[in-house]
Amino acid sequence: MLDCGRMTALKLRFPTPDEPELPLDMGEHGVAPRAGGAGLAPVADGATPSVRFCVDRRGVWLTVSDGVRGVHVNGRAIQRMAMLRTGDAVYVDGHELRLVSSTPVAARARAEEAQDAFDTADADLRIVLRGVGGRYHGRSFTLAQPRLVGRHADADIRIDDPGFAERHARLERAGTGVRLIDLGQGEGSLVNGEPVRDAWLQAGDQVVFDAHHRFVVEAPARAVHLPDDDDGVMPDAHALLPATSRGGLPLPWLLLAAAVIAGLLSVLLLFGAA
Repeated sequence: MLDCGRMTALKLRFPTPDEPELPLDMGEHGVAPRAGGAGLAPVADGATPSVRFCVDRRGVWLTVSDGVRGVHVNGRAIQRMAMLRTGDAVYVDGHELRLVSSTPVAARARAEEAQDAFDTADADLRIVLRGVGGRYHGRSFTLAQPRLVGRHADADIRIDDPGFAERHARLERAGTGVRLIDLGQGEGSLVNGEPVRDAWLQAGDQVVFDAHHRFVVEAPARAVHLPDDDDGVMPDAHALLPATSRGGLPLPWLLLAAAVIAGLLSVLLLFGAA
């Protein structure tokens, strides 16, 4: 059972300007189409929602009511349940809801004035930008060096759509944070569902370029110094963690333990036979 008693700093943004944003501070929140199909709205007590948003200690969960069809998250059809992250776009009955933070990205302090966004003193920490939608889904880019986003052939993250700017934005490290810098040739980007041009990014932020190319900023617990591929693309960040970071013993220790156990068994068999 989900624990819906946790307070959060998230809210739902509705597609119609006359519908106020819905804070997701505790409990379940039901949403359904308005009468006549003119947008979406929170359901009144006793009414049956099309979808529910519930917050527990693991995050925000979307559940779809029985018989409801046409629910999508970032373009992916959802039948029963999905876990959401800040910046996700949820479509219900053809209308969009967006999960946004109560604190706008633009209101964040500059990196040199803020506390360490990644909560680490490791100067070698490898921060990555992992694709969660679009062409680069499942692939990660290190941010140890500045990365150009755009349609240009020299772009590190190339988005080859005709309407996309050749030089759209640049991502660069700023201490232990990441700065997104708009290059003035496009309409900006979305960070956690908010349209921005320049922004200071934190671990967990979702960045969207050209509507459907989605990335999440990630900071692995420990970094492994591996060279980038020729195209600057790395395997998924989780695969770079050493075995000890994933909760297991390193392989050499496992082999040594196996050898010791095998030796003890041989001694027992030898003396037992004698």
